[in-house]
Amino acid sequence: MFTRKIKELIIERALLLSALITILTTLGIIWVLLSESFAFFKVVSLWDFLTDPEWTPLFTQKHYGILSLVCGTILTTGIAILVAVPSGLTIAVYLNEYSTKRMRNIVKPLLEILAAIPSIVYGFFALIVITPVLQYFFPSVSGFNALSAGIVMGIMIIPFISSLSEDVLNAVPNSLREASYGMGATKFQTSFKVLVPAASSGIIASIILAISRAIGETMIVAIAAGQQPNLTLNPTVPIETITAYIVQVSLGDVPQGSIAYKTIFAAGLTLFVFTFILNNISFWVNKKFKQQYV
Repeated sequence: MFTRKIKELIIERALLLSALITILTTLGIIWVLLSESFAFFKVVSLWDFLTDPEWTPLFTQKHYGILSLVCGTILTTGIAILVAVPSGLTIAVYLNEYSTKRMRNIVKPLLEILAAIPSIVYGFFALIVITPVLQYFFPSVSGFNALSAGIVMGIMIIPFISSLSEDVLNAVPNSLREASYGMGATKFQTSFKVLVPAASSGIIASIILAISRAIGETMIVAIAAGQQPNLTLNPTVPIETITAYIVQVSLGDVPQGSIAYKTIFAAGLTLFVFTFILNNISFWVNKKFKQQYV
């Protein structure tokens, strides 16, 4: 009995240590971002940072407006979500309601392989395959553009939506299906008018998770979208995202400690705020709209 208590105590302390390491790591990241960003904002006003339409901290004539990077991030993320949500949700419904068990066991692992492919491979795929295809149909598309990056990023995040949504749909009680079929509904009507609304909280949470993943994506946009911060919603021209800019400065050409170098912390803080808001929205959606079944 004494030995058993010792083992339980060790396990309890190990779990507590793991939780503390996670919390301390998060606090450390926040501290680094805030402290370095504070030094940046002592030189650059927050108003200029949020309202200036130009971002040229590495040029002779310097501007520090984050709007162009935010616009590029939102543009590529929006394209990715337009690709991923219909595809992911359709795949989830098919796997859950239409496919056989054998087909599900084959297709679902294959889909999840998409999430395991390195993002740099997706970046070269966007640049070498998707961009030439787009230029064949639309000659005005630039060699670096937001559209090809967004499309490939949407393909990459499909598993986040399809896998999680399929799990949520699978958790919906069979009584809802049987009641719908009993009322004379078809399988299509049951899938999209009964099951999808019933699982809406989990589906929305999966979409928000996918958005967070798309916002934080680095290599695809750095390779395929270009490195030109443009305040535009035109997906056929080069743009630059927050993550791509951080990669650009982190290559080592900018002196450490300079204002240009500290811009990566201000940009990182902006990215952190975006993901923090999205995660809280996801938590709120799950809490408010979670379906309760008896």
